Amino acid sequence: MTPLEAATHNDPYDYYARLRLNDELLLDDGLGLWIASSARMVEAVLAHPDCRVRPLHEPVPAAIAQGAAGQVFASLMRMNEGPGHRCPRAIIEPALASASIADVVAQVVGPVDNLNQLMFTLPVSVIASLLGVPREQLQEVARRTRDFVACLSPLSSEAQQQDADAGATWLRQIFSAPLEPTALLAHIRRNYEASEWQDPDALIANLIGLLSQTCEASAGLIGNTLVALHRQPELLEKIQHMPTLAIALVEEVARYDSPVQNTRRFVARRCTIGGRVLEAGDTVLVLLASANRDPDANPQPDSFLLERVQRRVFSFGAGKHQCPGQRLALNIAAQAIGELLRLRPAALAGPCLFTYWPSLNGRVPRFQTSGKTAASQPDEFCA
Repeated sequence: MTPLEAATHNDPYDYYARLRLNDELLLDDGLGLWIASSARMVEAVLAHPDCRVRPLHEPVPAAIAQGAAGQVFASLMRMNEGPGHRCPRAIIEPALASASIADVVAQVVGPVDNLNQLMFTLPVSVIASLLGVPREQLQEVARRTRDFVACLSPLSSEAQQQDADAGATWLRQIFSAPLEPTALLAHIRRNYEASEWQDPDALIANLIGLLSQTCEASAGLIGNTLVALHRQPELLEKIQHMPTLAIALVEEVARYDSPVQNTRRFVARRCTIGGRVLEAGDTVLVLLASANRDPDANPQPDSFLLERVQRRVFSFGAGKHQCPGQRLALNIAAQAIGELLRLRPAALAGPCLFTYWPSLNGRVPRFQTSGKTAASQPDEFCA
């Protein structure tokens, strides 16, 4: 197994534990990457000023640089340093912190007979609704967002990159047109108008970025929560008797079986991290999921504990690039589970077959839909 294969392996956590036996950065000669696996090293890399979110020579992936998807990517705060990161974040983060999704999930939940569709569509629809997208356009927004997100993976095909350009163009048109008034959109606009940063195209790109960052990560969080409930029926009983535990449930899932297994940092200049000297141009693969299971960060790391004290979750990153919508994402996932309990409790209790969607960093279950057989070769049977 390699650290990249681990993201979609049936159970990568023993492998991560072996990596953590060495508390320093490890050089994987085969991948040509430094590996940060312990909580100490993950924190050190994510906090280091010379470890950037993009390589200096390639601020936008070459495969998408010339199209509409690349134009959106170039302005995303999570893909920038300096003003390109700081300015949009200062406008959007406070608005996200005050956003409320009360009743929104129930209004946009749609059909719940297809778990795969629900996982990817519901979270994006909630954010789009909060941003003023009319209800009749939510399904299309979710579809176009998924098209855009597909191009962000090194595994994307030329056809997916073309679909991403079309999706990015369509989404820019939606956010350039008048939107319905909402509290979140009004808060963002007030912050924008009061700031010295005036770049309407970049602001639109970062609204699209809220959708794209929600898409696969929230799908994985919901999906991995369903897997946890299937594997541990006693958890389902607890949530049924006390629905307020749903937040603790998804928080522990985010730690225990992270939807985002790893991220990367690119070394801008020679630096020392821990006991290792890194050179400009080096790449560090940051194993967020491994840090979550580090006993120095979370005692009894391999136990699933709803009542975990001072839970530390690296799944949303750390430092200045920590996900600004972490609390919102957890709330959406918790309410999604609540809606499934209300509308389709059998989806949480019965046996399930699943594999994982192909990815180098995301861990998103792909549930077998009705009518298919075991010939799809699932990674696991949940019972």
